[in-house]
Amino acid sequence: MNSSRLLFAFAITLFAGLATGIGGLIAFFAKRTKTTFLAFSLGFSAGVMIFISFTEILTGAGDIMRMNYDAKTAAWLTFIAFVAGIGLSAAIDKILPSEGNPHELKRVEQMHPGSRDPDKPECQGRRDQSRRDHNIRDRKLMRIGTFTAIAIGVHNFPEGIATFISAMSDVTVGISIAVAVAIHNIPEGIAVSVPVFYATGSRRKALAWSVLSGFSEPIGALAGYFILTLFDSGISLGYVFAMVAGIMVYIAFDELLPAAHKYGKHHVAIYGLISGMIMIGISLILLG
Repeated sequence: MNSSRLLFAFAITLFAGLATGIGGLIAFFAKRTKTTFLAFSLGFSAGVMIFISFTEILTGAGDIMRMNYDAKTAAWLTFIAFVAGIGLSAAIDKILPSEGNPHELKRVEQMHPGSRDPDKPECQGRRDQSRRDHNIRDRKLMRIGTFTAIAIGVHNFPEGIATFISAMSDVTVGISIAVAVAIHNIPEGIAVSVPVFYATGSRRKALAWSVLSGFSEPIGALAGYFILTLFDSGISLGYVFAMVAGIMVYIAFDELLPAAHKYGKHHVAIYGLISGMIMIGISLILLG
């Protein structure tokens, strides 16, 4: 393997994963959630992933298969591997703890550190009860934040594999996928940092948890490296690329588009989706 390409693939996968930390920082410093921006960005990311999956990665997998099988067999095997990639992502989604579901979005308006103070005027005369209530609530919120971080970590593992393998295959495709995944990870970082900060009052802990949740993507890149090492043959790569396409299509339809719609901006999400397809299509033509 080309060492410079290998380092590049690891670097952009790490960049994509650590974007959860950007979400944590936004939660601290933004006064309100930019729902229009997030809806457009998530739709844009979905458009990039869907377009690349069907026009570049899946077709590339089919080309590799046709070099080893007749056309009909190659088509069937490519399709089966594609569905297997979707099934893998769906299985991971199924085993996640429901309490820490990364699809449960948080808004920065929920970041109210002052509400933790039991000495506020409205809490006077009920201080002991307030402390007990805060302790119960804080433990619950910390548990939610922790489970969310773990769930996002498990959830992002196949994204790390997809980003790494895409980058090893084609630089332009790899960068496009990394940017799309990074945008997707920003609201996930908010989802982790809000309950942790609200429970502990510590910006450092909230940011640390949001960053840690993104480290599964470079771990996924390591898995991608071992996959390419173990199956470094044309026919095996055909199966791998088809599965990667399935993983990304599942991410787009199960995570990105629903998240964009949850911000209440349906048409903005669709405009983002179309813009993402147009932008990546033009980029691939010009840089191809």
